Amino acid sequence: MLSRNAFLVDIVNGKHGRVLKLNSIGGGQLWKGVDVLIFDTWHWWLHTGRKQPWDYVQDNNVTHKDMNRTVAYEKALRTWARWVNLNVDPAKTKVFFQGLSPDHMNSKDWVDRTTNTCVGEIRPLLSGEYLAGPHPAQVILNKVLRSVSKPVHLLDITGLSQLRKDGHPSVFGYRGRHGIDCTHWCLPGVPDTWNELLFAALTQT
Repeated sequence: MLSRNAFLVDIVNGKHGRVLKLNSIGGGQLWKGVDVLIFDTWHWWLHTGRKQPWDYVQDNNVTHKDMNRTVAYEKALRTWARWVNLNVDPAKTKVFFQGLSPDHMNSKDWVDRTTNTCVGEIRPLLSGEYLAGPHPAQVILNKVLRSVSKPVHLLDITGLSQLRKDGHPSVFGYRGRHGIDCTHWCLPGVPDTWNELLFAALTQT
């Protein structure tokens, strides 16, 4: 079953608009008692304008028009971590968290001065090292996962995916010449490797 909750925490319709509630995870009622839970979030936290699915952000009893997205992301993850600690029985449920799917919007991240984005890239980084270092949001995720007392298996896809600057639809995606797509992935492609890692984790944990 796919439960489409891109932020893990709740978005509710309030009197003045849609509110992203960083400390509320009522949607978690659906997850209770499931044999295997696989969580994933981050990509959607950077959406703004018409793609942003909320009008306000609520942190405890304080409502903001907006806030730093990495700060909001960490607060939401800590709400999720508390839910796992309170509601997961490891004897019945395996919990996985998929690491971040990186974009390649800035060629400075892999120190290429001949281009600005992933457009035109046809080879992965062969050095095995991503020069920009760990993704800042992945650092936050790792920190939060260390606070979870119940077993959570990290599907660590971020580093290997950072090396695949050639794996995006680029100008050949659904928007074609009207824009570039350096955030999604070609199929078949990198996500097939993610699935292989998930299969291995499911059969070994």
